[in-house]
Formats: sequence, C-alpha cells, structure tokens
Amino acid sequence: MGNETERAKGKVTEIKGAVKEGLGDLIGNEQMQAEGHVEKVEGQARQAVAKAGEQAKGISEEISGKAEGAVGTLIGNEQMQAEGKAKELKGEARQKANQ
Repeated sequence: MGNETERAKGKVTEIKGAVKEGLGDLIGNEQMQAEGHVEKVEGQARQAVAKAGEQAKGISEEISGKAEGAVGTLIGNEQMQAEGKAKELKGEARQKANQ
C-alpha cells in the first residue's frame, strides 16, 4: 500500500476520531470522547509514518540523482548529468512536500 493511501486513511481516521471525540464531549459521554481522541491520535500517527516514508524516498532520490550527475560529469555525459539533476530535484521536492 502506498504512502499516499496511508496518509489518506490516516486523515480519515483522524477526522472520524475528532467527530467522535466532539460528539462524546457534546453529549457528556466520556468513554466516547476518549475513544474518539484515541482514534484521532492514531490517524495522526499513521499520517506521520507515511510522511516519513515519503521523506526517506525523497532523500534516496536526491542522493541517487547527485551520484548520477557526478558520474555524468566525470565521464562527460550531459544527458546523464541532466537526468541526475532531475532526479535530485524530484527528491528535494518530495521531501519538502512531506515536511
């Protein structure tokens, strides 16, 4: 299952928990309120784990791109340099998108 799917499922769980927590507070049901809070926190944690996975992918892409670009420079291959730079930038963007 992809990290984006996990993030979406985490957001759904977070929202569901927040609604349940609010409803429990509204009607004075402490158990419902507590269960909702737990669900909300679980959803937030699931999202955080997915973000961390995407950040790790971004770091890997950035490093791989830098290496490919360096090899391209070393052997004088402009296409390899460009592909490496593109991969590096993609990795940086993935990291920024998942901060």
